[in-house]
Amino acid sequence: MNMQLQQKRQGPLSGIKVIDLSRVLAGPYCTGMMADLGAEVIKIEVPDHGDDSRHLGPFIDGESVYYGLINRGKRSIELDLKSDADREILYQLVKESDVVVENFRPGVTARLGIDFESLKQHNPTLIYASISGFGQDSPLANCPAYDIVAQAMSGLMSVTGFPQTGPTRSGESIGDVCAGMFASWAISSALFAREAHQESAQYIDVAMVDVLLSMQLTGLSNLFANGEAPSLVGNRHPVSTPFDTYQAQDGLVVIAIASEKLFQRFCECMGQPTLRDDPRYKDDPTRTIYHADLRKEIEQWTAQKTVEQVCDLLLNAGVPASPIHNLQQATQSEHAKVRQILIDLNDGGTPLISQPVFFNGRKPHVTQRAPHLGEANQVYKPSTITTKNAETIQ
Repeated sequence: MNMQLQQKRQGPLSGIKVIDLSRVLAGPYCTGMMADLGAEVIKIEVPDHGDDSRHLGPFIDGESVYYGLINRGKRSIELDLKSDADREILYQLVKESDVVVENFRPGVTARLGIDFESLKQHNPTLIYASISGFGQDSPLANCPAYDIVAQAMSGLMSVTGFPQTGPTRSGESIGDVCAGMFASWAISSALFAREAHQESAQYIDVAMVDVLLSMQLTGLSNLFANGEAPSLVGNRHPVSTPFDTYQAQDGLVVIAIASEKLFQRFCECMGQPTLRDDPRYKDDPTRTIYHADLRKEIEQWTAQKTVEQVCDLLLNAGVPASPIHNLQQATQSEHAKVRQILIDLNDGGTPLISQPVFFNGRKPHVTQRAPHLGEANQVYKPSTITTKNAETIQ
């Protein structure tokens, strides 16, 4: 990378170079977060085709908005990883880099000669992260896995949804996104270990199913305590009550109470300060048993007010409550503006979504859009070498 581009990169990971061999979502989400934090991310793409996500809608002016959001701030070069000449270019890049991220199906990288064992020969301090559906050594390792498969097999779908309609996937591909997030955390930890403890090459193995399973702390606590798998409870919290959506005059309102102090405040807001004296509502476990009875009491009150009125009254009393925003409302809220959720660039194009964390009062984020396919070929590849068309690696 030339010095002018290098100087523009600031943040906790500035000076770190990442080779991104990954595609679609989990891996690119990981490296996108690293780009936000200042890492130089070189995205390796199939010649003439690119990352499959370039061909996923929606599109604006022929460009995938989805690809653009995930691959912000990266550089793109085309390499045919089945070509000996192009693999040599990759090996040279690896020598000069800190991190490699890939999300091929297990076994593909070894067949191509770009697995951890091969690449660490070119860089003895390399950090290599593999993201997959089931991990590298699972009995299911060779099975294909999309996000909905990970949500289903991890048990997450079994506790998401209503008894009347059955299991439901989350509205976002959280298996991919959370796997990418954990991968970026693991890579940052490995970078620290390399600096602090002089660690040599390190291999990171992230599985989508493992990530989703490990995050289900409420469900797991119920499983361990009761000896049986938790079931569908809709929007209701399986342990705390009232903790659900309730019908107001003009829509649903979220009310979330998980302590006796908050429940007392809530009863006072409803104008029923003695409701807590009802033996059905004396404590959280008992309220959960009689959640249907309590719902009737609550909705007799909420039905007389708008969502906004309920929220104003409860929030002013310190009781957690919220309207249910759609994405347009969420991204255009005052909260989103203050927290810099959207990053508007000067060119007037689609806003970017950056990593969400502030460091010392500042949110590191990229200021460059996702690259055109092969736009950095001349920067990272010898001009005498050209790539040929390659089939997408399965």
